[in-house]
Amino acid sequence: QVQLRESGGGLVQAGGSLRLSCQASGRSFSSFGMGWFRQAPGSEREFVGAINWSGDGTYYADFVKGRFTISRDDAKNMVYLQMNSLKPEDTAVYYCAADSLPYSGNYYLPEKANYDYWGQGTQVTVSS
Repeated sequence: QVQLRESGGGLVQAGGSLRLSCQASGRSFSSFGMGWFRQAPGSEREFVGAINWSGDGTYYADFVKGRFTISRDDAKNMVYLQMNSLKPEDTAVYYCAADSLPYSGNYYLPEKANYDYWGQGTQVTVSS
């Protein structure tokens, strides 16, 4: 069983930055690919980016490339989403998710079905 808990959301002005954190439980965290998704009101949950189990591979949605960065610290069972140059359209609930297939190479696949554990989400609001 894997439990995920996001934190770090809040209200920020356009152009500002936030760092979201995802605390994971479970002994096999270091073998999991991890993803970030977001869901705005009235919209589908969409892929933001992901990092592979070894931390040396990342993949991002086009709309965040160059602005968002995903990293992980396996010693702390943590995954981070650094968000810079935030825009009002980035306003959403952000979720982290775990692909618990060990050593999976699927981190570049944006489908929600690749992830089997989800956090409860953290709200990010970007004001104009």
